[in-house]
Amino acid sequence: MAKVIIPTPLRKFTGNASEVQVEGGTIKEIVENLVLQYPGVKNYLSTSEGKIPSFINIFIDEDDIRSLNGENSVVDRKAVISIVPAIAGGSLDDELRFSKEELARYNRHIIIPEFGMEGQICLKKAKVLVIGSGGLGSPLLLYLAAAGVGNIGIIDFDTVDDSNLHRQVLFGVSEVGKPKVEAAKERLEAINPYINIEVFNEQFCSKNALELVSRYDVVADGTDNFPTRYLVNDACVLAGKTNVYASIFQFEGQVTVFNYRDKNGVLGPNYRDLYDSPPPPGLVPNCAEGGVLGVLPGIIGSLQALEVIKVITGVGEPLSGKLFTFDALSFTSRLFKITRKDTNPLNGKTPTQFKLIDYEQFCGVSAVERKVKEIDVEQFIEWRASGEDFQLIDVREIEEFEDVNMGGELIPLQTILDNTNRISREKKVVIHCKMGGRSAKAIRELEDKFSYTNLYNLKGGIIEFLQYEEDHLGVD
Repeated sequence: MAKVIIPTPLRKFTGNASEVQVEGGTIKEIVENLVLQYPGVKNYLSTSEGKIPSFINIFIDEDDIRSLNGENSVVDRKAVISIVPAIAGGSLDDELRFSKEELARYNRHIIIPEFGMEGQICLKKAKVLVIGSGGLGSPLLLYLAAAGVGNIGIIDFDTVDDSNLHRQVLFGVSEVGKPKVEAAKERLEAINPYINIEVFNEQFCSKNALELVSRYDVVADGTDNFPTRYLVNDACVLAGKTNVYASIFQFEGQVTVFNYRDKNGVLGPNYRDLYDSPPPPGLVPNCAEGGVLGVLPGIIGSLQALEVIKVITGVGEPLSGKLFTFDALSFTSRLFKITRKDTNPLNGKTPTQFKLIDYEQFCGVSAVERKVKEIDVEQFIEWRASGEDFQLIDVREIEEFEDVNMGGELIPLQTILDNTNRISREKKVVIHCKMGGRSAKAIRELEDKFSYTNLYNLKGGIIEFLQYEEDHLGVD
């Protein structure tokens, strides 16, 4: 007995059974016996000459019988036979027709009873905008493309950097220096040539957000800063689009679905129902400052892709109104309930916001941060070797300092403005952190509020310093 997967249009003839057991050693015998068991399928599976119609594809496991021995293909008893109509659910336009190669590619989707050809058609019709192609965007894009999402938009204005490669698996060494969207498009087209990919090598901002979001069915937020998080959310709410959200930091990740309207027409919560206001600037560092375990974006980005597929196909229950959190260190996950708030400025009881705003100002950060004076590690080492009189200040946290330091004075970023009495105005002051971001912020604040003119940022921070020592001085 072989297992035969019955497509939805034929299940009315099999008592709604999605799979049946049929005797036969070849495809021809299995079709003949299937017709004997369920006479209603005859007109679909057999022509007047007793042949399988051209609009029906039959697979043995994942192989099209036309690439084997046709109707005479031998069937192993453990094989799964899938009957796949070339056109399902009525007439489809040319763009939604599946080629023989596509049917073979998506066979493992199509044979799932709850998914079937209908689910695959939904994917092919769908238009998904992915904002950010970095840590989260990499696995998200790979799986959306592989799954057959027919139209994918990617917006990102960054270029591929060496520091991306430990987690941004969309890229390789040969792509370093290339615009991420161009490298992503090339890689995704190599994975699936049957989909359309449109790229935008620009920043997602208030000027283009609504126009871009309105062109797509679903938005997937893979960004890494609070101003853009609020911008993505507000644009989706104002445009009536579902926002599939994910975020990562060090060892932890979050996934949820915002602004989703369920089958009963009930609208779910959005980002402002979860976080009505952003944290103070600098309190929560991004991945470049705080770091992230390389495998974590793969886990969370894959879950984000899963939610996008569920939203598109209507299969399963999306994470609307639920926040999924994952802790990689303890391998624990939790599910929290999110409810809509009457005070939501976008769609609460008395809305107060009807358009996009200045999100950098809303989050208390500058859209374009002023450059500060810098020295690189070689200059720093030369200063130290020559006896240059300078002060070295470390603005990381105490735990980071105790783990490894360069011998400077510890003044964490959050306390820097309260400790100006410890910062010299008479000689050069070199300020550093892990990679240079927090120290640049400290310098801007000291220059803006206390008019310092003698501050230098150590480019690349302690990471660059330790790498230089390892490469040039033989220090392990």
